[in-house]
Amino acid sequence: MSDAIFNLDAQVRADLGKGASRRLRHADKVPAILYGGEEAPLALTLAHNKVIQASEFEAFYSHVLTLNIDGQKVEALLKDVQRHPYKPKITHMDFQRVIAGQDVHTSVPIHFVNEEKSQAIKDGGIAEHHVTEVEITCLPKDLPEFIEVDMAGVEMGQTLHLSDLTLPAGVSSVELAKEDEAHNLAVVTVKPAPKAAAADDAEGEEAAAE
Repeated sequence: MSDAIFNLDAQVRADLGKGASRRLRHADKVPAILYGGEEAPLALTLAHNKVIQASEFEAFYSHVLTLNIDGQKVEALLKDVQRHPYKPKITHMDFQRVIAGQDVHTSVPIHFVNEEKSQAIKDGGIAEHHVTEVEITCLPKDLPEFIEVDMAGVEMGQTLHLSDLTLPAGVSSVELAKEDEAHNLAVVTVKPAPKAAAADDAEGEEAAAE
């Protein structure tokens, strides 16, 4: 993966308002806002083609990005993306400044690995994913691109919760920090395949054979 997706050129914009944003979009530009830290929010413009290319990578949404703003490099996290309701276009982006030595609060995706090695799944079980991302806090230097959940040893009927996840060093779960069992969310459950679905499959195979 090229580091180019984590580096975006941006320009400060003084022309604000809905009309100005509409003109930018017609010019294949993306209006954006950068906030956080002790500095005032900054209105920005980015090239749509660069943004849309970067947005195709999962890591773009959880990685510390570098915004090259009129020659000045600023580290930031992508906090929100607004998209056109039916066109493949990004219409607005929110970035939050990353301050060295200060914790960041964000969500990162969960990667479920080794499902093909799970005996429970080999025996006909189905992995039901209850969540696909986890909310974390950590220093910018410790920010992971994803959290990995190893499914190899999960048994039939077993549910993994947030407390069962192995988080990288320096990374904390926002929900678990609330110290309430209700916040120990279910992450994934391996359960038997529905009998009705199995019966339907068998009938379909018989019909195909005939």
